[in-house]
Amino acid sequence: MLTIRETLEAGITKALVKVTGQSDAKAQVIYATRAEFGDYQANGVMSVARQLRTNPRELAVKVVAEIDCGNLLAKAEVAGPGFINLFLSTDALAERASECLDDAAKLILPVNKPQTIVVDYSSPNLAKEMHVGHLRGTIIGDAIVRILEALGHCVIRQNHVGDWGTQFGMLIAHLKTLSDDDKALANNLSDLEVFYREAKQRFDADPAFAELARSYVVRLQRGDPECLEAWQRFIDESLRHCEEVYELLGVSLQRSDLCPESFYNNDLAEIVQELDNKELLTRSEGANCVFLEEFTGKDGNPLPVIVQKSDGGYLYATSDLAAVRYRCHTLGADRVLYVVDARQSLHFQQVFAVAKRAGFARSDSHLEHIAYGTMMGEDGKPFKTRSGDTVKLRDLLDESVRRAFALVSEKNPDLPEADRQQIAATVGIAAVKYSDLSKNRTSDYIFDWSSMLSFEGNTAPYLLYAYARIQSVLRRLAEEGAAPGKRIVLDAAEERALAMKVLQFSEILRQLGLDGYPNQLCLYLYELSGTFMKFYEGCPILKADAELRQSRLALAALTAQTLKRGLNLLGIEPLNRM
Repeated sequence: MLTIRETLEAGITKALVKVTGQSDAKAQVIYATRAEFGDYQANGVMSVARQLRTNPRELAVKVVAEIDCGNLLAKAEVAGPGFINLFLSTDALAERASECLDDAAKLILPVNKPQTIVVDYSSPNLAKEMHVGHLRGTIIGDAIVRILEALGHCVIRQNHVGDWGTQFGMLIAHLKTLSDDDKALANNLSDLEVFYREAKQRFDADPAFAELARSYVVRLQRGDPECLEAWQRFIDESLRHCEEVYELLGVSLQRSDLCPESFYNNDLAEIVQELDNKELLTRSEGANCVFLEEFTGKDGNPLPVIVQKSDGGYLYATSDLAAVRYRCHTLGADRVLYVVDARQSLHFQQVFAVAKRAGFARSDSHLEHIAYGTMMGEDGKPFKTRSGDTVKLRDLLDESVRRAFALVSEKNPDLPEADRQQIAATVGIAAVKYSDLSKNRTSDYIFDWSSMLSFEGNTAPYLLYAYARIQSVLRRLAEEGAAPGKRIVLDAAEERALAMKVLQFSEILRQLGLDGYPNQLCLYLYELSGTFMKFYEGCPILKADAELRQSRLALAALTAQTLKRGLNLLGIEPLNRM
């Protein structure tokens, strides 16, 4: 089923092609910026008119005469130099809203051509605990996979954790020199940051220890059973820490979604050999590299993609190429999305280009870097503790819950403590997630506790309160014997505006499924909440006659359902009471 926007675009595009004979003409339907311009606006006529060197307004008049969008369109008007203003039928809107009320699945219309989409996200380094730098990639990726699944795509999560390389020799060496007592060892591993720091200090200060660590790397790469056992123990402990954070965040990643660097270890030599067979490999200063003409440095010299170092070791690019081959050919991905820091942009541009040139990616597979910016402290620098250390993600989340509890206790001191703790747990985590997701993902942003936990503006507390308030209205009216009806009537302007907003939910998700910007959904939910408040203030429910009261209750219930679905797609579970 098409969304309203898609239905309009299809009908107007058909009319435009019929009038002009241009098979590639497109209507370019957008939301109208002002009510007097209608509900939607088609802008495609002017660009086609320029190509044909004809008067755009005259062309628009001809197109309007040919538009057929069924019963959806009440009227279409030509405005300005050739815009087409589109006014929807209120009855058609009411019918669609009533259908969503009857069948909640219609709130999110699945895409017509579902794809297999692999999403690489979170990907912490198992040498350390997750820190604030892992927040954005984890929650942006999780929101994207939830939305893609809701749209009907087959989504394969891939948590490409760093579990291999030189640093693990260092960690294993440190692990092996500690007590063999299980309890003592568990205590040592309970704080992975401290454990890593101790190992690194020994590695830097003690040449004998450094040599031991390097020997463990070699043994690990050769599959030494004793070394693998120690490595596995460390990996299991690291994953336990990660999974605690995932559970706190409400992130959908499971152990079964792990596909770590070590998974590709046996493929790396084959990747290098295939590049050589396809005459893409060049020996440069002892290293095996791929040089592509489209990548040059500031000096104009070609930039290498190093796939094997002079000592025979492999790099991130090598395992990433192996991952592309596996995802495109074994998993059958139509799209592969990499939710990774924007600072890795050049790396992925090069890897994608080499993968396409070497055939590791199918010609019809799309490789996309879903880049995101950095979370900054108040000083405008990457978020750190006062001492300059990296902030553990678990500590940040715990702090947010503590602050939320103080806030909830201040607003509702008479609420039982257990209830305040439950509300604070939801609000605290939601505030951190929503504050991040509501920002344009490609931008850096300043982390600010006060705005994040505010009950005003585009924040998680505001939206959670808006949802709880609607639930409160529905409960109160239910106690008075008023129940939602099965049919929605749109007589008042506020009713119509709210129904319109609800029905745009699928359109927002379709766009997000294409470009991966969760802030679009955040803004939509914020606007939906504001539109509901205008409806609630302008359209009395209890004082209305029985039929109208049922309709307005139904519209309120549909709004609550939309808010809940939207928050769920962001990984946030709303509260019925606050």
